[in-house]
Amino acid sequence: MGLGNECQGVKRVERDQERPGLRPIDMDSNEPVARRVFRELRRAIVRMVFLPGQALSEQEIADQLGVSRQPVREAFIKLADAGLLQIKPQRGSFIVKISVKQVFDARFVREAVEVAVAARAAAEASPRHIEEFRANLKQQSIAIEERDNGRFMELDEALHRSIAMSVGCDYAWRVVEETKAQMDRVRYLSMPDATPLPRLIAQHTSIVDAIAAHDADAAQAAMRLHLREILASLPELEKRFPALFNHDIPDAP
Repeated sequence: MGLGNECQGVKRVERDQERPGLRPIDMDSNEPVARRVFRELRRAIVRMVFLPGQALSEQEIADQLGVSRQPVREAFIKLADAGLLQIKPQRGSFIVKISVKQVFDARFVREAVEVAVAARAAAEASPRHIEEFRANLKQQSIAIEERDNGRFMELDEALHRSIAMSVGCDYAWRVVEETKAQMDRVRYLSMPDATPLPRLIAQHTSIVDAIAAHDADAAQAAMRLHLREILASLPELEKRFPALFNHDIPDAP
C-alpha cells in the first residue's frame, strides 16, 4: 500500500477517534516499573496513540514516561510477545498492523473461556458481586453520556474481569488478557460508530440479568452473542481503515 493511502488511513483515525497521549508512570507504586511501562504502552497502542506501522524509540518513550531505557526495553519485548510490536535488529521497533486472523483466533478463545465463566457465575456469583456488576453498568451509561470512549472501554474490561474474578476464575481471565490484544484494537476502533455503545450496554445488561437470575443457559447465550459482535463490525472497519490492517485470511469461524 502506498504512502498516500497510509497517511489517509492515519488522518481518518485521528479524525474519528480522540487519541490521548501517554500517561505518567506512578513512581510510588511497588509494582515493577517494566510492568507499568508495558501496561501503559499496551493501552496507548490499543487506543491508537501509536498507529500500526509507526516506529517507536526506546529513548523517546523513556523520556516521555520519565524512566530509564531498561524498563522500556523489557516492555518492548513483552509487547513483541503480545503481537503488538515488531523488533527489527539494526532497523528499529514498529507497531504491528492489526492481524485479521489473530482477531478471529482471539475471539474464538475468548468466547470459549468467557461463555464457560458466565455459566459458572450464574451458579455461584453472590448478591454482592451482582450489585458490583450493576454499579459498573451505571458507570458505563455515564461514560456514554460524556462521550468518553476510553472510559467506556475500561469499564467494559472491568465488567468482564469482575465476572471472572467473582467466581475464582483468575487464571481464565489471564488467558483471555494474553490473547486479546489485537481484538482490543478493533474494539476501540469500532466505538462508537461501527458498534453503537448503547447496544453493548444492552448486551452487558442481558449478561448480568441472566447471572442474577441464576440462568446458566441464558448467561451463556448472552455472553456468546456479545462476543460475536466484533464479527459484524470488523469488515466495516477494514474498509474504513485499510492502512491499519494486515489483510491475512482467517480460517472459517
